[in-house]
Parts: sequence; structure tokens; C-alpha cells
Amino acid sequence: MGKAGRFACIFTPMALTIASLICLIIVGLGGTNKNDSNLNNLYFFRANTTDIVVKPSDISDSIPDNPLTDGLINSTTDLAKEVLDVRDFYHVSLWNYCAGDFDNGTDKVTYCSPRKNEFWFNPVDVWGLNNTATDQFLSKELRDGLNAYRTAAKWMFIAYVISVVTTIAEILVGFFALFSRLGSLATTIVSCVSSFFLIAFALTATILYSVLTGTFNDALKKYNIHGSLGRNMYVVVWLAVAFSFGAGIFWLFSSCCCSGRSNRIKYGDQSGRKGTYERVDSPYGHREGPVNFQSGPGFQAPHHGVPLNNVGHKDTAYEPYRRADV
Repeated sequence: MGKAGRFACIFTPMALTIASLICLIIVGLGGTNKNDSNLNNLYFFRANTTDIVVKPSDISDSIPDNPLTDGLINSTTDLAKEVLDVRDFYHVSLWNYCAGDFDNGTDKVTYCSPRKNEFWFNPVDVWGLNNTATDQFLSKELRDGLNAYRTAAKWMFIAYVISVVTTIAEILVGFFALFSRLGSLATTIVSCVSSFFLIAFALTATILYSVLTGTFNDALKKYNIHGSLGRNMYVVVWLAVAFSFGAGIFWLFSSCCCSGRSNRIKYGDQSGRKGTYERVDSPYGHREGPVNFQSGPGFQAPHHGVPLNNVGHKDTAYEPYRRADV
């Protein structure tokens, strides 16, 4: 297998690595532009607050639950949503969150928070519930879940950054794999590191927001607030994992095979001279023209310059062709 075969062997893992990097970039772009509907559909978690409601019994047991108080509470809830600027939905992405309202059944994002490293979504701060009576109604389960979510989101972000950096390094080191299997081995090591942190990121994100969704729904169900996962984001994340894992396998394969050396056997003078072969006269005395059959005492056959006593000697082989340099 020559250089062309070596290039073909390296092309597959390189293409898979680039595809993995593109997926990681798409994950990072989610929720960064409120005017882009495609990016707005990339989120890990969604909180639906369209039908948020606070019942009298949720505030105090001393408040009777009847149509009058229900109407008063509903009016107060609507007023509170306007005062606190609570939107119909909230999308949580890697760097920030976006909020918006439903417009004729479609999502319309109206605000995206500034991007921040190690971001985590805190509904108490976002909805302005700090030091309010409503803040006291949040269950201990939800508070503990938010604290665990904050810590896990930090490590998830770190794993994401390392995944991006090592994937870029994998592409750069991969160019050296074009020249030797040792370069492929080095790229395989970098690929293993990249895949490890990428899988850690994907698992952390999937488990973290799945648990957060369950906690969110259990703790805020009575307020008619629902949480859900963003399918599109997780498809992109796990595609990045699949591409990275596949690239690692092919990098390992290229370090064992596809040496790039030619298997052709080259014949001829190894000194680099070029030439042809031409026929030589037979040492047995054959020559062009009529043959004179003479015999008798004193007759001697022509030797043509070749001693007959050497013909047939084990150290002197007869070659019908000889090399002629040009």
C-alpha cells in the first residue's frame, strides 16, 4: 500500500473527528441568538410556565378555597407574572437561558441572557423570588436538587471545554499520521482522551437534566409548572460521541495497518543505471549464414572468441542476453 492508500486510510478517521468537532460547536451555539429558530431549538432543559397558578391552599391553610378567593388568586397570579416578567417558557442551554412566549402555538424567543461560563439555571433568581413569600414555598427537595445541579453543571462545562480542545488537538496531530504509523499511534492517544471527556460530558448532561426534570415536575407540579428535555440537543451531543468513538477505532486501525510503503518488487540494476538487453552469439559456434559441414583430420571448429573448454563449467553459466547501458 503506497502513499495514496495511506491517505485513504487516514481520511476516514479525520473526517469523523471533524464531524465530532462540528457537533460540539453546534452544541455551544445553542441559545446564543434569539432571532435564529434553529439555535433556539437547541436546549438541554425547558420549563413551561404558561399555565402557572397559585392556589389559596398553597399560600396558607387559613385562606378558604372558594370561587371568590380563587378569582382573587388568579388575578393576583396574572399580575405577579406581569410584575415579575415571567415568560411562557424558558430554554436552558450550555452558556445561558432564553425565554419567550407562545405566539399562535409557536415558540417566540424574546430574550436570551448573557453567556456565562459554568452556567446553571436558577429559577429563584430568574423569576425574582428571592426574599419573597413564594420563595418560602419552594420545597427542600427542589432546593437540594438545585444545589446538586449547580455543582454538576460546573463539571459538565469543564468536560465540554476539554472535549473541544482535545478534539482540535486530535485534528492537528492527525496530520502527522499521514507520514507514519507512529503518528497514528499518537493521534489515537489524543483521540482516547477526547472521547473520554466527551462521553463524560454527554452522560453528565443527560443524567443531570433528566434528574432535574423529574425534581422540577415533582416540586412544582402544584404550581402547574412543567419541565422537559430538549431532544434536538441530545441528538447532536450523542452524535458527537459516536463520531469521536468511530474516529478512535479508525485511528487505532491506521496505527496497525496502512504503513504507506510500496509492496512492489523492483527489478534491475540497483545502481540506478538504465539500459536494455541484447542478444549475444552462442558460445557453441552458431553463426549466421550457411554452415560448412567439414570433418576429417585437422579440422577445427570456430570458437568465436569463447574458449570451448569453459563451456558447461559449473562456475561459468551461459547467458543468451547481456545488458547494454544506454
